Amino acid sequence: MNLHGKTIVITGAARGLGAAMAKRLATHRPVLALVDLRADDLKAAAAACEALGATVHCFGANVAKEADVIALFDQVVAKCGAVHALVNNAGITRDALLIKYKDGKVESKMTLDQWQAVLDVNLTGVFLCGREAAERMITGKVPGVIINISSISRAGNAGQTNYSAAKAGVAAMAVTWAKELARYGIRAASIAPGFINTEMVAGMKPEAREKLTSGIPLKRMGEPDEIAQTVEFILQNDYVSGRCFEIDGALRL
Repeated sequence: MNLHGKTIVITGAARGLGAAMAKRLATHRPVLALVDLRADDLKAAAAACEALGATVHCFGANVAKEADVIALFDQVVAKCGAVHALVNNAGITRDALLIKYKDGKVESKMTLDQWQAVLDVNLTGVFLCGREAAERMITGKVPGVIINISSISRAGNAGQTNYSAAKAGVAAMAVTWAKELARYGIRAASIAPGFINTEMVAGMKPEAREKLTSGIPLKRMGEPDEIAQTVEFILQNDYVSGRCFEIDGALRL
């Protein structure tokens, strides 16, 4: 796909990976539809993208709510004319052990609210956005691309039953969509980042960062732009579909 002038929807675009993706893609002068509930941060990301040459529209939507997502994609088509690509990046964490047992008693367990909150955003939100984007690509007769942001945690990670389940699910959905939607000229893929140097990681104590980094064979965390570069590659390479790209510095061998 030639990205110039194409409408690319990015959820969770206000900060971190989403903002990095938006800025890298902005250099191709696309039309960016940036989606987030953090309005102030979203405006800052939009301004940076406009300075790099993109046309930018900002949208506030809760991806876990069906009505919000349907309205979002209706608004994108109304303002931008079409949907050519979607990056399903919005996500949250609510980490907890399944069961915390100490001194002969259960101290805590992952609550249903913690489970459901993560599944609502990270799995149902991806499903809803993918479905609505695909519908508008098909009805608009627009070849397109859907990219789901998974995680190294899709293989399982202690303290993340909810997050791991969701991230495994979005990788599987990308494979399913690649098979189902190819007949319409729509490709789908996923990216599973390892530990990436985002704002959240930057706030960790130095000793915690060092411990985290020591277990990575490349001995460093990834940078947000390295994930953005993978998004760029998938969008531009028209023979990429149905695969999960693990960008983790060889952490999961």
